[in-house]
Amino acid sequence: MSTFPVPDCPESMSGSAPIAQPIKAESTVGVIANPMSGRDVRRVAARAPRQTPDDKRNQIQRAVIGSVAAGARRILLVGDCFRSSQSAIEALQLDASIELLDVVMETKPSDTSRTVEAMRKQGASALLVLGGDGTNRMVARAWEDAPLVSISTGTNNVFPEMLEATSAGAAAGLVASGAVALDDVARPAKRISVEYADGTRDLALIDAALLADDHPGSLMPFDPSRLRHLVLARAEPSAVGMSPIGGLLHPSGYHDDHGVEVRCTGHDGTGTLLLVAVSPGLYRNARVETSRKLELGETVEMIGPGVIAFDGDRQRRLEPGETVRLRVERKGPWVIDVRQTLTVAAERGVFQDRHWHDVIDQRSRFDCC
Repeated sequence: MSTFPVPDCPESMSGSAPIAQPIKAESTVGVIANPMSGRDVRRVAARAPRQTPDDKRNQIQRAVIGSVAAGARRILLVGDCFRSSQSAIEALQLDASIELLDVVMETKPSDTSRTVEAMRKQGASALLVLGGDGTNRMVARAWEDAPLVSISTGTNNVFPEMLEATSAGAAAGLVASGAVALDDVARPAKRISVEYADGTRDLALIDAALLADDHPGSLMPFDPSRLRHLVLARAEPSAVGMSPIGGLLHPSGYHDDHGVEVRCTGHDGTGTLLLVAVSPGLYRNARVETSRKLELGETVEMIGPGVIAFDGDRQRRLEPGETVRLRVERKGPWVIDVRQTLTVAAERGVFQDRHWHDVIDQRSRFDCC
């Protein structure tokens, strides 16, 4: 574990506005930034921009600053192959302990799982995740009820939001410090609980799909003509990917207590022709045979042959007749509402009568105090 020492920087919390709770001595935010999100081949096959390591470095830096300004006293990160996290914090001089954890990184999805486990052991009370649906799925697999703020940096994103990193970091810092209670500004997300016939369990946060004539591990945009069965925790008509296939028929958002089930055929089959954005700037037709709302806790069976995909990632091949059982449940991570969190903080005067020192102020000869 590497620790970046920081200078003492007194700040006043003695204003007349009420504060929810004193800042916890070890209020800790874990920052998880997937270095590969926003860089996969789907961005080439569609029309999405690629995110550079410098883009991510800047987001990480803003998120860290926002967290500390809101009361976090300890920030946890891990190094990455592009040095986005390392370079983001090298020049920061903040009133917080900023630590790089020693986690083995292999540029694989399992990196996220190991990072979450390490941050949880180190006492993180909120996570700030920069990634896409797949990254957040790995977070949820490692820590099912994690309190988190998720910033969208992936390709086909439904679970994370397009957030300003400074404000996102501030929301995580407010919850981690105890200035705003998690119960006041978050609720568990929906998820799809998965159980294979052999007893193996898994989960998805947005979609579980059965694809015909596809391959596990493929990173290409999915072809709707291969889609046979789809279960959605969230069916968002304004999204891209698999979610709008259900969303354009039976919208189901974050707060709706139901999911959506869709059955499809190939392009030569019968059913309703549906035009859907399967990736940024990439429209295709799906042939929908049936669709319906799915009650929370209701079990659906997918039957092979085919490849089952979770949140866009092809996971496992189902043999002919092999089954997998799925249920949409509200048992996912606790998603912190950034706008609501900052509104509550404003109402309580959390940011009043507090000073801030930043090395950039010294360069510009600006003194906030």
